[in-house]
Amino acid sequence: MNKYNLRDLGFTDELKEEHRLSEGMYIGRVFSQTKNLYRVVCEEGEVISEISGKFRYETKSTLDFPTVGDFVVLDRNNNNQGNAVINYRFSRKSAFVRKSAGTSNTKQIIASNIDYLFICMSLNNDFNLRRLERYISIAWESGAIPVVILTKADLCNNIDAKLTEVASVAIGVDVEVTSNLQEDSIEKIKKYISPGKTIAFIGSSGVGKSTLINSLIGEKILKTKDLRNDDKGKHTTTHREMFVLENGGLIIDTPGMRELGLDTVDISKSFSDIDELATMCKFNDCSHTKEPKCAVLKAVENGELSEERLNNYRKLKKESKYSGLDFKEIEKKKLEDMFSNVGGMKNARKYLKAKDKRRNK
Repeated sequence: MNKYNLRDLGFTDELKEEHRLSEGMYIGRVFSQTKNLYRVVCEEGEVISEISGKFRYETKSTLDFPTVGDFVVLDRNNNNQGNAVINYRFSRKSAFVRKSAGTSNTKQIIASNIDYLFICMSLNNDFNLRRLERYISIAWESGAIPVVILTKADLCNNIDAKLTEVASVAIGVDVEVTSNLQEDSIEKIKKYISPGKTIAFIGSSGVGKSTLINSLIGEKILKTKDLRNDDKGKHTTTHREMFVLENGGLIIDTPGMRELGLDTVDISKSFSDIDELATMCKFNDCSHTKEPKCAVLKAVENGELSEERLNNYRKLKKESKYSGLDFKEIEKKKLEDMFSNVGGMKNARKYLKAKDKRRNK
C-alpha cells in the first residue's frame, strides 16, 4: 500500500489550523465517489469511507457533502474493521459547480480545491468558441485559474487561425496546444504541475482528456476510444477521479460535459473586453442593444468585436441573472423584466386595470 505526505496531497497549514484532531482521528482527501461511498487517501494509504449520521443530519445542502478533492476527517485509516466514517469536511479554497441541464435548479460540485482548471477543446470538429466562453466564465467563478488546452492539433490544418479565434475570447488565460502524435507537446502543460498542486480536466466528451492524463501519468490507466465517423471523439470517462503523479502533483479527470448549466458566472473576467468598452457608453445602464452612443455596438460595427461574442455575452449575463432561482421564481423574474419599462408587474397590473375601466365607461 502506497504511503503519502499530506502536503503532497495539497493539505496546507491554513487547513491544519481549521480543525483540531482528537485522538484516533485522521486526515484524508477524497479521490473518488461511488454513490454513498468515498475512496479517501490518507498518509497510510487508501480507505473506503462513508459520512456519519450526524454529518448527514446537520448538512443543510447537498453542496456541503464531500466531493472529489475535498479534505476530510476520518475515524480510522484502514478498513480492517469496516468502512471508515467521515466526521468533518474542511473548507474549500475553490469549487467547480455545475448547474444541472434542463429546467431543474439542482447543482453539483464537480471537484474542489483545484489550483488550475484545464479546459480541453479539440481543434477538429468539436471546436466551439461559444462553449469555450461558457467554460471560461464558470472556471473564473470556481476560484481556480483557467487554462485552455487545445488538443488534436494533428487534425487541424489552420492552427494559427484557430489560435487567433481563441485569443479573442480567452482574455487573460493561458492557451496551450497539444497533439497525441507529438510527445513534446505534453511538456507544455507539465509546467503547471508541482507537488501539492491540483489540476482538474474538463471539456466535452471525446476531446482527448483521458489521453492527456495517461501521458502525464506515464501509463494507460484511463480508457480511450478512437474517433467517430464525424471526426469527434467518443465518451469514455463516466465518473470523477483523482490521480497522484510521480512529481507529487494531482490531476482530476471528469466526465465530458457538452452542455454546461450555469450556477453563477464571472462575466467581468471572461468578458473583460466588453466591460471595458461599456465604460465608454453614454448611459451607465446601457444594455448594448439599441441605445445611442453605445461603445459596444460601435465596436461591433467597426469589426473590433464580433456580433457572436456580444450575443453570447448577453445570453450568459441573462442566465446568470436567473441563477439560484426555481422555475416559478424564474418565470416571475422574466415577467418583471418584460414589464420593466412600466415599473414592473405591479404597475403593469394597475395600468391594465385602469385601461379596462376606461374601456368599460
